[in-house]
Amino acid sequence: MELTDIDLCDPGNFVDGVPHGWFARLRHESPVHWHPDPDGFAEGFWAVTRYDDCVGVNRDYERFSSHRAGTLFNDFDDDLLAQQRMMMLNMDPPMHTRYRRLVNKGFTPRMIRDLEARVVASTDAILDAVCESGAADFVEHISAELPLQVIADLMGVPQDDRHLVFDWSNRMVGANDPEYQESPEAGAQAAMELYAYADQLCQEKRLDPHTDLLSVLTHADIDGDTLSQLELDMFFLLLAVAGNETTRNLISGAMVAFFDHPDQWEKLRADRSLLPSAIEEMLRFVSPVMHFRRQAATDVVLGGQKIAEGDKVLFWHISANRDETVFADPDRFDIERTPNNHMAFGGGGPHFCLGANLARMEIRVMFDRLLDRMPDIRPDGQVQRLRSNFINGVKHIPVAFAPSAPVGR
Repeated sequence: MELTDIDLCDPGNFVDGVPHGWFARLRHESPVHWHPDPDGFAEGFWAVTRYDDCVGVNRDYERFSSHRAGTLFNDFDDDLLAQQRMMMLNMDPPMHTRYRRLVNKGFTPRMIRDLEARVVASTDAILDAVCESGAADFVEHISAELPLQVIADLMGVPQDDRHLVFDWSNRMVGANDPEYQESPEAGAQAAMELYAYADQLCQEKRLDPHTDLLSVLTHADIDGDTLSQLELDMFFLLLAVAGNETTRNLISGAMVAFFDHPDQWEKLRADRSLLPSAIEEMLRFVSPVMHFRRQAATDVVLGGQKIAEGDKVLFWHISANRDETVFADPDRFDIERTPNNHMAFGGGGPHFCLGANLARMEIRVMFDRLLDRMPDIRPDGQVQRLRSNFINGVKHIPVAFAPSAPVGR
């Protein structure tokens, strides 16, 4: 196979599994690789696949901009790009710094700590709903439910509405998957429905604020600086998608990894003190967000390649986290791996994931309760993956386990 045969644009090439062989080939032979994009506005993009280069691109906002063209694979027209630039993910400092200062007021470590008791209760309730049956779809019934309930609590969304958020995020992120898309316009329609819902919810929070994040953000004020309604809408979208899709797919992908490496599950069952290092290995091994985009803000040389100002650059977390110069035996799932400086949360810099501690807490609670309550969980059918080259996603995982009594009774 020639390097020109590698096609990272087609999401169909990720359905059977992440093409790790392609990424290994690129790291070895062309770590900063010009990749054609026949459907894009530009002729193509630079695919960055080595760990050090990926971390460097992510941190160097002065030369690799999030603002110029956004951080997603697809190209936007001018009107949509202007809207996308209102989202924190698509900002550069100093605008990003200003926005993050405001958002941090509602995302304190104390808020995360206060959520933990509710996360434990939610996890037990989720497992209670399926434990007597002895079988479930792990994604729909278990891994999808926890981040949905947590994000609803965090944002002040009534729990009865949480499946609206699930539907909207699936239709936006699953734009290339026929299970979630009824039409090419479905993703845009889902975003409009989400914005309308966020507008109404913000109005309620202004009149009757509580301790939830959206209440805090609608009233956040630093030296007279506040968030506009559009900024609030965009942040709601970011949390709805990032806080839901990433954690769901991390937990799902990690469960599949344990099924594929049952010795690691047994090791964790025998020694629960390994859970913190196991979580970091889950994050490295799964890498639920496979890439982000930057636009070159100046002419720059990276990996021996001359990148011109305005060029599209994609750095691939999924490849960086399998870089054999950083991680020994990188294709092995090893819950005792140390050191494990993965970049599942971005590798530092101004765009380090705001919800990293919340995600780690959700993962820890979920697997701690699974180990206690469903230690014999096992695959019971075919795993179905998401058709996407952005989210390393799993749609369905049939599982079986010994029936047990609910703990909530």
